Amino acid sequence: MKGLMNIYYDEEGDFLEITLGKFRECYAEEVDEGVFIRKDEETNEVLGIGILNFKKKSHNLKNISLNLPININFNA
Repeated sequence: MKGLMNIYYDEEGDFLEITLGKFRECYAEEVDEGVFIRKDEETNEVLGIGILNFKKKSHNLKNISLNLPININFNA
């Protein structure tokens, strides 16, 4: 996907959300405990990802490394 990417982190709720493109109607699917994928309601295109307990899962905010249960492709 080419275009806008937004990254939002709620420190109080320890929730990270990364969205791709402009907002569209979507639904969320939990793909692993606390990991949600947002998908377009009509095309099932992945629009974003949300991660609950992000700090706990990343262990170190200076060097973030997470094992995600999905593949995300970024094409140039």
